[in-house]
Amino acid sequence: MTTEPAVDEITYKAPHESYGRLFLRFLHFGFLAWGGPVAQIAMIRQELVDEEQWVSRERFNRVLGVYQVLPGPEASELCVYFGMLSRGRFGGLVAGLGFMLPGFVLMLLLAWFYVSYGIASPVFAAAFLGMQAAVGALIVRAVHRIGSHVLLNRWLWGIAVSAAVAHFAGIHFLIILAVAGVVYLLVEERQPGWAGLLLGAGALVAIVLLAMRLSAARDAMATANVVAQTAPSTLALFWLGLRSGLLTFGGAYTVIPYLRNEAVVVSGWMTDGQFLDGLALAGILPAPLVIFGTFVGYLGGALPGALAMTLGIFLPAFAITLTGHELLEKVVENKALHGILDGVTAGVVGLIAATAVVLLRDAITGWLAVLIFVGGLIVLFRWNSKASVPAVVLGAALVGLLVYFLA
Repeated sequence: MTTEPAVDEITYKAPHESYGRLFLRFLHFGFLAWGGPVAQIAMIRQELVDEEQWVSRERFNRVLGVYQVLPGPEASELCVYFGMLSRGRFGGLVAGLGFMLPGFVLMLLLAWFYVSYGIASPVFAAAFLGMQAAVGALIVRAVHRIGSHVLLNRWLWGIAVSAAVAHFAGIHFLIILAVAGVVYLLVEERQPGWAGLLLGAGALVAIVLLAMRLSAARDAMATANVVAQTAPSTLALFWLGLRSGLLTFGGAYTVIPYLRNEAVVVSGWMTDGQFLDGLALAGILPAPLVIFGTFVGYLGGALPGALAMTLGIFLPAFAITLTGHELLEKVVENKALHGILDGVTAGVVGLIAATAVVLLRDAITGWLAVLIFVGGLIVLFRWNSKASVPAVVLGAALVGLLVYFLA
């Protein structure tokens, strides 16, 4: 009597693709990677998990939970992970490079244009306004798409909401994710009383801290207006990028204060205005937000500086995923850890939803941005196609330009 293979073994399997096809697949992802990590993760999930079934949804959620607590942009790490499933370590390298290449090239071109010509042109500003609002719509759609697959019961919803409140209260994301994992582990171990007590206590602490933050006066951001006369060396920029890459726990937002302090406050080769311009440009590119490091490196050391900074920032994400793949697989397959990873993933949804709120506050300014945002949401929710992402972003830029020329 033969034993039938498990359904998971029959249904979920990564295809053995050629290196060229693998590179082109993830290069395609890179060109469509608008909207930051939330939209990028949703896009990867839709094609490789929901449509092509490389892995199960549950496995994807747990892999995402693990990468959330490792340094590096999660979307890039997921591309390396799926590349390894298809063609081993070299496949992971090919997939990761394909995904980051479009954003890197575009950021490099924008940095050159910024240094050579600036972005004060009203025509550029009009297109920029429309694209920012469209990116806001992409983020909201992506949060909805990811959340619908992860928040499957009231406990996971409670963890996500509490994580969002804790984020706004200023609690470190590692603490948030640790509590989220423990809470859902208790739920899985049939200890709902203790789980509810821990979740309620954590939410109460977060609410109190949030109220204190809202009532406290905020210090004004220190502004540096003088650019250093001596540019940093290429090696110094690589080292700064490497340290920054090791600090990207939970996404690029954790490294922004550190990189600003080094480039603006300590070394002074950039002003605050230039740093914020780089962030804004990175926010509308099809790339992980941490690609703004390419902009910082270019202003510090032209093309060699941009290459060195980018290499340093992305090196930890590639190295950890490529060298630790087997250990990661053991963690994901350990059933005793499934409850923790499911809770962590729900916490991740809460964190990215909170981040989306912050981005929307900066992107939706004025009646035109509101109209573009609402129109983009309608298109994205009603038109379920890969072409919807570039169509919405480019269409929004055209709307901004039309309003500028007709006004």
